[in-house]
Amino acid sequence: MTEVTKEFIQKNEDEKIIEIEIERLRSFKNHPFQVKDDNEMHLLKESIEKYGILTPLIVRPVPDGVYEIIAGHRRRHAAELLGYRKVPVIIRVMNEDEAILNMVDSNLHREKISFSEKAFAYKMKNDVLKRKSGRKKGQIDHKTKKKRTVELISEECGDSPKQVQRYISLTRLIPEFLQKLDDELISFNPAVEISALKKEEQKQLLEAMDYAQAVPSLSQAQRIKKLSKENQLTLEKMQEIMSEIKKGEITRVAFTNEQLHKYFPSRYTPAMMKREIIALLKIWQNENWEK
Repeated sequence: MTEVTKEFIQKNEDEKIIEIEIERLRSFKNHPFQVKDDNEMHLLKESIEKYGILTPLIVRPVPDGVYEIIAGHRRRHAAELLGYRKVPVIIRVMNEDEAILNMVDSNLHREKISFSEKAFAYKMKNDVLKRKSGRKKGQIDHKTKKKRTVELISEECGDSPKQVQRYISLTRLIPEFLQKLDDELISFNPAVEISALKKEEQKQLLEAMDYAQAVPSLSQAQRIKKLSKENQLTLEKMQEIMSEIKKGEITRVAFTNEQLHKYFPSRYTPAMMKREIIALLKIWQNENWEK
C-alpha cells in the first residue's frame, strides 16, 4: 500500500478504496475538461506504469450498475492505454449538483487549463450556485446569501468576480472561435467582446477574418459589438473593419483597385478580387513552399 493511499484512508475513515472494472466507469456528463494524448498524458502513463495509480479515482453510483467519474478522467484514460482492467476508486454518494461542484473543484487546480475548459467549468459551477441560492431561506447560509454567485466562485478560485463573469461569457462563443482562443490565435479580451455577438454574426466575422487575413484587436471587437447592439452589423462592415491597417502594420502591402482590375473581369468587386488572390496564393504556397 502506498503512502498516498494510506493518506486517503486516514482522511476518509468511512470510505473504502476498492477496485472497479474500467468498463463500469462512465465519463461525467458534459465534462468540460479535455482528455488529450499529449505530453502530460505520456508522463502520466509513465508514472502509472512505474508506480501504479497512486491517487484513487472519485466516482458516484448511477443507475444500471455503473459509476460516474467525478475526478480521475485522465487517470482512467492512461490506465486504459496501459491495458488496465481495473482501477482503484473511492465511491461517494452525491446528487447531481454536488457531483458538478466536486467535479469542477477537483479539476480547476490543474496546472494547465485551457480558456474554454475554465469557461465551461465556471459556468457549470455558477449554474449550480444559482440553483442553490433559489432555495428556501432556511436552506441558505446566512453568511453568504447576499453574495453573488460569481463572488463565491471568485473567493474559491482566485479570479476576480468580473473575470469570472468574463470567462462565463466565453461559453457563448461558437466552437470555431473557442478553438481559436484555445490555440491563442485570438486574444482573451477580444474574444469576450465577440461572445456578445449572435451566432450567425460570429460565423460572418469568421468570414471577414478570412477575407482580411487578420484577427480582431480589442478596439475592433468592441466596435463590431457596438454595431451588433445597434442592429447595424453586416458582413461588409466587418470586412471593412477587419481590413483596416493596425498600428505597427504601416509596412503592409496594399494595391489600388485600378492596379488589380486589369487582371480580373470588370464585374469583379474588390472583395471578389481579394478572395481570388488569396486562393491563388494558397495554391502557390502549397506548390512552392518547400522548394
